[in-house]
Amino acid sequence: MMLTLAVTSVGCGKKEADANITEPIYEESSEEAVVGDVVDNEEEEDLPDGKVRNELTGELIDESLANQRPIAVMVDNESIALPHYGLTQADVVYEMMNSTENGRITRFMALVKDWETLEQFGSIRSARVTNCILAAEWNAVLCHDGGPFYIDEYIALPSVDDFNGGFSRVNNGKSREYTEYIVSGDLDKKFASTGASKEYNKYYTENHFKFAKEDTDIADGTSAVTVDIPFPHNGSYLTYDESEKVYKYFEYKKEHVDPQNGNAQLSFKNVILQCTPFELHSWGDGVYDPNGYMYYKIENNKGTGYYITNGKAEEITWSKGGLTDNTKYYDASGNEIKINIGKTYIALVPDDAWGDLVVE
Repeated sequence: MMLTLAVTSVGCGKKEADANITEPIYEESSEEAVVGDVVDNEEEEDLPDGKVRNELTGELIDESLANQRPIAVMVDNESIALPHYGLTQADVVYEMMNSTENGRITRFMALVKDWETLEQFGSIRSARVTNCILAAEWNAVLCHDGGPFYIDEYIALPSVDDFNGGFSRVNNGKSREYTEYIVSGDLDKKFASTGASKEYNKYYTENHFKFAKEDTDIADGTSAVTVDIPFPHNGSYLTYDESEKVYKYFEYKKEHVDPQNGNAQLSFKNVILQCTPFELHSWGDGVYDPNGYMYYKIENNKGTGYYITNGKAEEITWSKGGLTDNTKYYDASGNEIKINIGKTYIALVPDDAWGDLVVE
């Protein structure tokens, strides 16, 4: 059975009040989060000695990492930037439109909890406003190399930490913009030189995801063996591998592999698709950014989407408050969903292309 997701049948949940917004609104959370337990606190869990749950994946990790902040790395997704190094070590990977130009080319933002194990990661490119917003809700340190001036007001906020450029250059035979990577030792130097905390700070909002305690199928879900996302430049899609019970990622009509990990294919246990309104940055008087630079209108907003796992899909809604508030996902009954333990891929699908999204 083919399920074609269309705006007309599913809806995208724009706020009417946002119709005339020409610039993003940011608002820091009014509540100060308590740093500490990152495990779902509905029930006390008996874990092995010295282990805690990774709040990004639900997997067991060493307790020494409990309060370590993740990094959020901007990864170039132009074909010449391939192959990507280290991306299979990411816990959560966002893919989103980087510009309305160049076939709506996308960029990855990869969240990594245990970043001290990275040997080579990237290549690194510039950030956009949406990346600042998403990194802030995870209390992650945004790793990028520059960006348009629109990000400056976000980077200046105390709740947004970033490492801007100055990572290692790797001689890979490509032009300079495709040679910057995070390599072993880079991040320790960055934390030391900037004074940024390696641990969660007062802007951290815990319990971003809720995890099922055991692998769970979606009850009454619709078939979701192939997920074809309307990112025309690189043609992103995922297919379900029933033997491994994960979704494998493809782009540019081929498998996405990681030379840093024996050419393993990028794979995810969970797939979240958000129908997301966006807007070009305005220069006033009806003039918009000529480079197609835009931002997704995710702050103080809500919308629809899909949660996909184990070969099935279900309709969900999403909502986000201020800058440091977590994006939350709810089922058709209004209950916060529990995702399966493992890595998660999140695509911010432009609302005007939602009707081209196909899950079958």
